[in-house]
Amino acid sequence: MITEGKKIDDFDLKILRAMQIDATLSQRDLAEKVGLSQNACWRRLQRLHALGLIRGSHSQIDLRALGLDLTVFVMIRTRHHSKEWIEDFRAHVDRLPEVIDFYRIGGDWDYLIKVVTKGMAGYDAFYQKLITNFDLATVTGFFSMEAIINNRPVDLMGLR
Repeated sequence: MITEGKKIDDFDLKILRAMQIDATLSQRDLAEKVGLSQNACWRRLQRLHALGLIRGSHSQIDLRALGLDLTVFVMIRTRHHSKEWIEDFRAHVDRLPEVIDFYRIGGDWDYLIKVVTKGMAGYDAFYQKLITNFDLATVTGFFSMEAIINNRPVDLMGLR
């Protein structure tokens, strides 16, 4: 399989899938899981990093245990679409630490922001920072009551 000029095979896909699920696997456990020798697995892993197919590794943290108990999906519609305004808005949102995901989207809305914060007071403080110095036509929040599926690994084996 070639994806954007990067030739990958089933072993590469197995490595990527295993790393998605548990990036803390030891080199030995990863090699065993995908059916390669440790050296072959290590070389492939290095190659996948070099190709940019693996960009870092992350730990899932129990945000509720830290008091971050509110997830809000913020939908934004704007009247402004100039390159300068978009760059300024992106930089503004990037400075807001409550933002964990930020997308420019198509359809009736222009942007989708995923925010994690401490309760409604935390969201209100975020909202005030978000709208400061930006003319946003519509801002609405959808409050998550429960994460049913969250951070599911992508089905890479379906790429075959």
